[in-house]
Amino acid sequence: MTVDERLKDTSCTSSSPSGNPPAEGALGEDILLEVKGLKKYFPILGGVFRRPIGWVKAVDGVDFHVKRGETLGLVGESGCGKTTTGRCIIQLERPTAGTIRFNKNGQWVEVNHKTISRLRKDIQIIFQDPYSSLSPRMKIRDIIAEPLEAQGVRSRSERYARVAELLEAVGMSKSHMNRYPHEFSGGQRQRIGIARALALNPSLIICDEPVSALDVSIQAQVINLLQDLQERYELTYLFIAHDLSVVQHISDRVAVMYLGRIVEMADVDSLFKNPRHPYTEALFSAIPIPDPDVKTRQIVLQGDVPSASNPPSGCHFHPRCRYAIDICSKEAPQLALVEKELSGGSSEHYVACHRYRELDLAGVDLSHSA
Repeated sequence: MTVDERLKDTSCTSSSPSGNPPAEGALGEDILLEVKGLKKYFPILGGVFRRPIGWVKAVDGVDFHVKRGETLGLVGESGCGKTTTGRCIIQLERPTAGTIRFNKNGQWVEVNHKTISRLRKDIQIIFQDPYSSLSPRMKIRDIIAEPLEAQGVRSRSERYARVAELLEAVGMSKSHMNRYPHEFSGGQRQRIGIARALALNPSLIICDEPVSALDVSIQAQVINLLQDLQERYELTYLFIAHDLSVVQHISDRVAVMYLGRIVEMADVDSLFKNPRHPYTEALFSAIPIPDPDVKTRQIVLQGDVPSASNPPSGCHFHPRCRYAIDICSKEAPQLALVEKELSGGSSEHYVACHRYRELDLAGVDLSHSA
């Protein structure tokens, strides 16, 4: 029995222990991951006894789903909660509230600290920093083979055969197996991290800014590699990034986060061409256009990003929004489905803004963007 067959043979096919019903109908089968009401608060400790005196609301009520085989881009400024959201999904951070459900073989399994060990084969992560995410004391063969050993593949020859296969899949040679991480460049280390994430044949991979630490030319190679691997292994990506040009290139849908909340979510064409939230418009205005004949006007947001430990009332963006009115400071807008005529034809365009119907916001010409 090969490693692939063994991993499939040991996969769990029973129903969820939480009692959730199995996925039913076309919509249920189409959705691989569902996140509802996700919150993650970090305590602020003070006093002699180091007791909580406040909370940093890193993720403050996030709802989204990821369809099987697609790439959902999660974008926003640094500190908006993107990475924390990804770490909560894979249980590297334990959520404060909310539910995370994974569609495993047609059965909904609630993802938590008790069930995550059963879902390691299905959900993996690629970390942002290729230098700190690989142990300097381990050879490459052992770094990639470690997940296989943890999941019960005891034969060393089988594990190393799988490692050689994965290294070739990510554009490296099996001759690299006996080297240490410090012998490789940043791009090569990230390829090793990708190979490790692929070791258990996952369905969903959380890509936590996988190219932000790399040179631009290497970024393009890694992005193309991720797309090739997605097609080859039928992968689903949650792609976390702050580079909108990268997100536009790789994503099918995009969710925009601001201060712990999703403010807009739509397919990539609809979002870039016809944004409905002022924060999305401001982000797009900062995208460099590689055409000297195209004149753009950057929207400079006033003030600083509010603290997540003391977010503004109502809409979190209203202190920096040039379209804000009185209701924006009093009532938090809900993520609502936008009508097709306003969203540019998208059937799944969501926005959290009180004025989305009346605002005419500027998008990005995809033919000119970088």
